Amino acid sequence: MPLPLSVPRVLLQHRFKSKPSANILLFILFSLKKNFFSQASKTIDFHFHLQTSYADKGEKHERGRFVRFHHVTFWVGNAKQAAMFYCDKMGFEPLAYKGLETGSREVVSHVIKQDKILFVFESALNPGNEEMGEHLVKHGDGVKDVAFQVEDMDFLVKTAKERGAVVVKEPWIEQDSHGKVKYAVIQTYGDLTHTLIEYVGPYKGLFLPGYKEPLTKDCLLPTLPPGLLHFIDHIVGNQPDDAMVPVSDWYQKCLLFHRFWSIDDKQIHTQYSSLRSIVVTNYEETIKMPINEPAPGKKKSQIQEYCDYNGGPGVQHIALNTSDIIQAELKILVDFDDKGYLLQIFTKPMQDRPTLFLEVIQRHNHFGFGAGNFKSLFEAIEKDQDARGNLTVY
Repeated sequence: MPLPLSVPRVLLQHRFKSKPSANILLFILFSLKKNFFSQASKTIDFHFHLQTSYADKGEKHERGRFVRFHHVTFWVGNAKQAAMFYCDKMGFEPLAYKGLETGSREVVSHVIKQDKILFVFESALNPGNEEMGEHLVKHGDGVKDVAFQVEDMDFLVKTAKERGAVVVKEPWIEQDSHGKVKYAVIQTYGDLTHTLIEYVGPYKGLFLPGYKEPLTKDCLLPTLPPGLLHFIDHIVGNQPDDAMVPVSDWYQKCLLFHRFWSIDDKQIHTQYSSLRSIVVTNYEETIKMPINEPAPGKKKSQIQEYCDYNGGPGVQHIALNTSDIIQAELKILVDFDDKGYLLQIFTKPMQDRPTLFLEVIQRHNHFGFGAGNFKSLFEAIEKDQDARGNLTVY
């Protein structure tokens, strides 16, 4: 059964960051032909791209660590409908609920799950909620918070604060009959925040304290094909011009992340526009956060278009890992080196504003980022940008 994604962006193209050996090339081409040449474009486009990978993991925390992505919180106009959309289109299932019926008087939350992926959609319940109202007017529907599971939160927060991070909420504990959970909230780029989550002993609830089972069941969901998505691979943030380095430096200084990969506008460009990107990650390299910025060009960069419609920096896309991307039967981007390869497809924007979209990625012994795929995505988004009338002189 096909994966229920939006219309794909790009054609199948094979990209190399360095010239592969003959054996690797034969293996890849045989695998591609066997697996999905019959299902996608047979156009082969060979490109060679320069990029930088970093071996130095930098400073390690004396105590504590960032474990993984825990969940992503979206602020939207209608949380119920947004959650249903992701369930219907992307194979998620309702997991938990918090609202008037559970004692939450100001904000309603719908939690959906697919394997290890957790999305939380939140909306204001009352007309006087200025924080959420102003946020939606400025940014539209999108990601408000990226939560990390951590160990030894108190030390991590103390270290971040000493190094200049803005702590929105100091550590606190919530509990219910299923256990205790400790939280803290740190400000990152734009209006985005990072909630840190630490389990104080085993927690046996559906999601987190205060959440209950969904109020209703959707009888349509059991009839839909599975999404085949497993975990969050990486989350990409777009920045205005000249903000990429300060943001990546912030992650390195305050959270003790390190640079993992980077590419500049000499590689990622068209005749009209270009971008630069730095990927930062935690010491264990389980949390990857690419940071993009526009570079000067003849016309407005798609990164600047995002910032214009988002009202500033924010999350551009969320990459979700799968082990069976071929089931999508869509046009797939391929990138590989002499150790392995990766396959990627991308959705159109998930809302009317041309801001947040999703990526589905499958890795085969390839844990980096494909420069060729990066460039192909950039070119495809630029075509959409032109169709929107936004590829203008800037």
